[in-house]
Amino acid sequence: MTRTVYLRMKRNVSVSENKQLLLNDIAHIAAPIEIKEIFENKPIYRIRDADLNILVIDVFLIIKELTKEFPKWEIETVGPEQTVIRIEKKRRKANLFIACLIWLLLFVGTAMTIMNFHYDVSMQEVQQRLHFILTGEENEFPLWIQIPYSLGLGLGTLLFFNHWFNKRFNEEPSPLEIEISNYQTELDQYLVIHENELDDRS
Repeated sequence: MTRTVYLRMKRNVSVSENKQLLLNDIAHIAAPIEIKEIFENKPIYRIRDADLNILVIDVFLIIKELTKEFPKWEIETVGPEQTVIRIEKKRRKANLFIACLIWLLLFVGTAMTIMNFHYDVSMQEVQQRLHFILTGEENEFPLWIQIPYSLGLGLGTLLFFNHWFNKRFNEEPSPLEIEISNYQTELDQYLVIHENELDDRS
């Protein structure tokens, strides 16, 4: 009687340097209790220095190894066919000077962008016109409009990105997180395709 083990490869895995990868690290496993722990603790790959920071493991290679060791078990796969493994190197301590320099560049760049946008759309003239419509008086600097507008601009940006330092306002992902996720997905697809092309050439 053929017994079946089901594997679903994880799309992304982050591991430390020189880690011994077990099957449980890169795949979800559904199997009878008596064999599941054995499969979970099956060594798959040892991270080496030569692997740099990205590694792609194909499910076909795993099936090949498992069928050799467990010939009486049928291996079925569902979901992704590859796992992209990101190897996390030891991080250096942050340089306070560089962090402050980057913050200053971002601050000045953002301020210039907002000011240029307001100049392009003649924001001051719009606010002056709005003041005239509401009060019937002309005022070059309608501060009662400009100050709440500036505060609202900052608050709106904060709510848009859904973060205050490490604090979230709600569980919804921010547009920036969605863009990063889309970029990560496309990058993983490229890595998988590129890895397969290399395998085909070898």
